[in-house]
Amino acid sequence: MSGTSRLQEFLSSSTWSTGLTDEQLARVSRDAFAREYQAGATICALGQPAVHWMGVVEGMLKVDKVAEDGRSTTFSGVPSGSWFGEGAVIKGEPRPYAVVAIRDSCVAFLPRATFQWLIDDSSFFSRWVIDQLNARLAYYVSLVETFRFQEATARVAFCVSELFNPQLFPSTNKQLAISQEEIARLSGLARQNTNKALHELEEAGLLRARYGTIEILDLPGLQHFARTS
Repeated sequence: MSGTSRLQEFLSSSTWSTGLTDEQLARVSRDAFAREYQAGATICALGQPAVHWMGVVEGMLKVDKVAEDGRSTTFSGVPSGSWFGEGAVIKGEPRPYAVVAIRDSCVAFLPRATFQWLIDDSSFFSRWVIDQLNARLAYYVSLVETFRFQEATARVAFCVSELFNPQLFPSTNKQLAISQEEIARLSGLARQNTNKALHELEEAGLLRARYGTIEILDLPGLQHFARTS
């Protein structure tokens, strides 16, 4: 499949596009474009103007921030099929985070002007954006609570289970192509502690860890473990 065909398929399969008119979808298709990035590449640097809304056609990204002392804090992983960054695009302010490819990825870009036009022109799209912002706020509140008050295994359970958030990440497959090192980055833990946590979750029958892959065996159980442990 060509890059253009792949992008158009991604746009038409995105949940927010299902309620657009033919005219609206035609403008989106005309204005959007995609770029390829290798693992480790920076898609957006901290402080860069938010002039595009972004979606992950293939691969996985992370949203993070590096402090002056060099310590990195990862706010979320963004798997394929997901769109993100709508808050910064709405405000039109410099991004307060960096976006980095965890693995080789294809990223879609929709210009801010088109994004704003959709909000004004489509009640369906504006309602979807409100739901998206609400889900993202709930995610970050839960993230702070988990990282402050819960132990390592619960943090790993939270970070993995949230990749299946139906509003934020609607296309995540239960056979998740993600390495233990990548989970460590998302969880803010050392790799050794992450491996131990994954082993405990595997013993509990919630997931199965393999090289470069996590298979989710019991998503409701994993979500419950993240909230209550």
